[in-house]
Order: sequence, then C-alpha cells, then structure tokens
Amino acid sequence: MTTKIERRIKIKTRVRGKISGTAERPRMTVFRSNKQIYVQLVDDLAGKTLVAASSKGMDAAPKKEQAAKVGQEIAKKAQEAGITTVVFDRNGYLYHGRVKELADAARNGGLKF
Repeated sequence: MTTKIERRIKIKTRVRGKISGTAERPRMTVFRSNKQIYVQLVDDLAGKTLVAASSKGMDAAPKKEQAAKVGQEIAKKAQEAGITTVVFDRNGYLYHGRVKELADAARNGGLKF
C-alpha cells in the first residue's frame, strides 16, 4: 500500500517527464505545506527561477484566501517580468482546494495556461 506522499511523488515524476518550462513559457510549480503555499515560475532549460511568490508573511486569513492572494501576486509579478503564458505544474497535488484557488486567481490576474 502506498502512502499519500509516495502517491504524490509518483504523479509528480510522471508529470515532470512530460512538461518542462522555457524562458518564453515557464513552468508554474506549486508547493503547499500545512501552513503556507508557494509558487514559482521556472525556466527548466536554464535551471532558473524567474519569479516566485508565497503566503509567508501574509496576515492571518483562511488558507484558501491566502492561496488566491498568492495567485494574484504571481500573476502581477509575471506581467512585470513580461510573462503571459505558463505551463501549470500542480506538483502531484489534486486540482482542488488551495491549488485550484491559486490557479484561478492567477488566470484572473492575466496568466494563460
């Protein structure tokens, strides 16, 4: 029987074999811990993080609201860096809850994926 973490890692490696980010269309990867949520735009060809945002240091709010704020923040930072389209990498997490809130907020902020 596989644990939740092992299942997520299996999904993550399968997805990472299929998608990769470039400078024009970076990979938008999400990491969520029990308390925080982090997102970064990565250029896999150069091996560099172009833009990053997280809920660290935000005022106390429900986790879903924090995720939406992080999505808006990453969209704004990406626009400033001249990035409009991304490849979404949910990092093995279900597209549900905080991950979905972040993605929807980033889309509303102007990112296309």
